[in-house]
Amino acid sequence: MTRLTDALAAIDSANSADPTLEGGRPAALLYGERMSEEVAKLFPDASEVLQIAARGQHVERWLLPRKDYPEGKAGYYAWRKEQGRRHGERVAGIMAEAGYLGIDQDRVRVLLRKEGIKTDPEVQALEDVICFTFIRWYLKPFADDRSQEQLVDIVTKTARKMSPEGRARALADFDMPDALATAFRV
Repeated sequence: MTRLTDALAAIDSANSADPTLEGGRPAALLYGERMSEEVAKLFPDASEVLQIAARGQHVERWLLPRKDYPEGKAGYYAWRKEQGRRHGERVAGIMAEAGYLGIDQDRVRVLLRKEGIKTDPEVQALEDVICFTFIRWYLKPFADDRSQEQLVDIVTKTARKMSPEGRARALADFDMPDALATAFRV
């Protein structure tokens, strides 16, 4: 086995403990696999660090429940920031055990904290992968519980996070109603 295989397997092992099931499988494990599929499609030459960051994007996310933070936007952002920090630390530790150097561990922390979105191409690539995974796998179930206005707002926020190339590809890859597609037009 290679260090990449070891790191991905360790992330999968950690995510296998997710008590939330989706289709009979741990939700975090399934999410990680879906992220890896998207990174392979969108960025076939992705660095090992980007591949690991994608797989570990939600590593052990259930250990810090959203309900532990105040309601509202400020509470949500505080929770999300702490999740990014925790994910970065956990994945960096996994990488250390797999034999990655400190520089690679530091880099995965940057990616998972999303430092430099819109300016760092690799952080932006991870964000595009996250958005594609959301659109492909989670948008439809998410939409079922939202009004049209809420849905357009969420999709617009998602599109804003993406690169121009990511938005253009989303338009080409996904059949979206005009009300949603407008958010992705470059």
